[in-house]
Formats: sequence, C-alpha cells, structure tokens
Amino acid sequence: MKSAEEQLSTYKSVHLNPKNIRTHFVGIPLIIWSLFLLLNLIPINFAVANDPVITFNIATIFTLGVLIYYFLLHARLAVGLTLFIIPVLYTSSLVAQMPNAIWIAVAVFLIGWVIQFIGHHYEKAKPAFVDDLNQLLIGPFFLMAEVYFMLGLEKQLLADITPLAREKRRALEAAKKSA
Repeated sequence: MKSAEEQLSTYKSVHLNPKNIRTHFVGIPLIIWSLFLLLNLIPINFAVANDPVITFNIATIFTLGVLIYYFLLHARLAVGLTLFIIPVLYTSSLVAQMPNAIWIAVAVFLIGWVIQFIGHHYEKAKPAFVDDLNQLLIGPFFLMAEVYFMLGLEKQLLADITPLAREKRRALEAAKKSA
C-alpha cells in the first residue's frame, strides 16, 4: 500500500489550482453522498438460526472498509473523515427510503461530476483517477487533508506532499510536451 504522502502528492499534483480545489469541496461531497445513497438501496440479509433476519446495506459495509483504509493511511485524517462520513451515511439512508431515491442519487452524482470537471478546466489537468482508479478513494482523503491544513494542522504533511506534488506535475507537463 502506498503511503499517505505518496497518495496525497499524486492527487495534489493535479489539484494545485485554488479554483479547482474549491470546486472539489462541492463536487466530491455531492458524489460521495450520491454513492452512499445508491449503496443504501442495496440490502444484504443475514439469516441467523432461530433469530430474525439481520439486514445491512452495502453503504454500511463500504463505510467500514473505507474507514479502515483511511485509518491505515493516516489515523488523524481518518478521524476527520469519520466525522464527515457518519452524517453522510445517516442522511443518505434517510433519503434511500424515499420513492424516487435512485433518481435523486443519479442527479446529485451528475451535478457533482459536472462541478469536478469545471474545476479541472481551471486546472488544465485531467482528474487523478484517470491514471489510477485508487485516486477516487483519495479525493475525500485529500479534502480532509486540505481542511486540516487550513486549520493549521498537519504542517509536516503539507510540507512533505507539496514539493512532491509540484515535482510530479512538472514531470506530467514535460511528458505531455514531449508526446
């Protein structure tokens, strides 16, 4: 598994423009919420002998898996992500009970991606996930890191990832020019 510094520097390398970062503070939460809503629509039933069926949904299981991954990457950032994800899981589960929940999820998902691509227009760089699908999980992690940085927290992490990100960006631009 790549380190938090490696993951964040890769993501930041195509998120250096402040306008792009601001669009991500809107687009990523919309996408996350819509995905949780969709995952809330998929129940999983566990039958236990002589007991009633226990029902979970994919969103709950996904939440546990993703939070474990984030805690393995960087525990302090994972605490912030946990505080973000719990209300997302709860509100999306409430909306999942509505009759048109799937259409709400699709609409919010599309709006989130439109906002993301507007941000990348400012950045003049393709989204990070184009080259590495794992970067889809790093988007929320990156935003939480940015929140911590804005609050004056995790200064060493910022100092570690920023030069790496700029280096990676220069390499991307040099490769693009030589192609």
